[in-house]
Amino acid sequence: PDLRSILVTSVLNLEKLDADLYRGKHHWVPRTQRLFGGQIIGQALVAAANSVSETVFAHSLHCYFVRAGDPKVPVLYQVDRTRDGRSFCVRSVKAIQHGQPILICQASFHLLQPSPMQHQFTMPTVPPPEELLTVEELIQKYLRDPNLAEKSKQGLNYILAEEVPIEIKPVNPPDFYRRIVMEPKKLFWVRARGHIGEGDMKLHCCVAAYVSDYSFLGTALLPYPESRVHFSASLDHAMWFHSTFRADEWMLYECESPWAGGSRGLVQGRLWRQDGVLAASCAQEGVLRVKLAANQSKL
Repeated sequence: PDLRSILVTSVLNLEKLDADLYRGKHHWVPRTQRLFGGQIIGQALVAAANSVSETVFAHSLHCYFVRAGDPKVPVLYQVDRTRDGRSFCVRSVKAIQHGQPILICQASFHLLQPSPMQHQFTMPTVPPPEELLTVEELIQKYLRDPNLAEKSKQGLNYILAEEVPIEIKPVNPPDFYRRIVMEPKKLFWVRARGHIGEGDMKLHCCVAAYVSDYSFLGTALLPYPESRVHFSASLDHAMWFHSTFRADEWMLYECESPWAGGSRGLVQGRLWRQDGVLAASCAQEGVLRVKLAANQSKL
């Protein structure tokens, strides 16, 4: 088997159609049968990065999801070279399907400049990934429980069958089948499946953009385990890259939701390298239409 990450060989390997025009294909499609937002963000950043020089690196991106992605057709990415300055370059990318934009994204690239001003938060103290189980290993463990309800078994087997190109190790694995109210915070180790290598920092940023959207918005639902989600979708996504990192090595994703209301939820995240360096920060707002169980108060 090819040990290289499918994110590099397939998902983020765009086909160039013309100057600043690319076509992207899909790998994993969520059960919603709408395209995974992280894929569109990652591919848009690849298209933007292809249009800048080797000396500048992505430091931020801001995206709006304007239509649901159709998994049956490819996505076209059209890049507009908004500005080329001495220190900063800005690119606007439109992701298009059926002649209409599904995502609009702006990415900014910066020439690395050393500075005496440097600080960051402290990484949370958590067990290292070597001491924790992957989601797949946890599910296998739960499936061995003789008291597990048949419906729960089906759901867990469905998750096992999904070919997500990301590996996850939850720090506090929530009990998959005994629903408990939790704070809107979660911590998990994450990395791309397969090998990417030292390689191009631009590529690692694109992979991290893909990874950053996975399981992110769900943080806002943790206090409502009994609620039924009728509809959820990301509205926007922002990301800031702080330090060099490898997306195929374990990073700690610290997610929290400071606010939810009006059928929307806000989530914020930090991606930490294993050595405690803050690699990236993320923020996202999404639509969350839920029906609460009778014993829960309304928002």
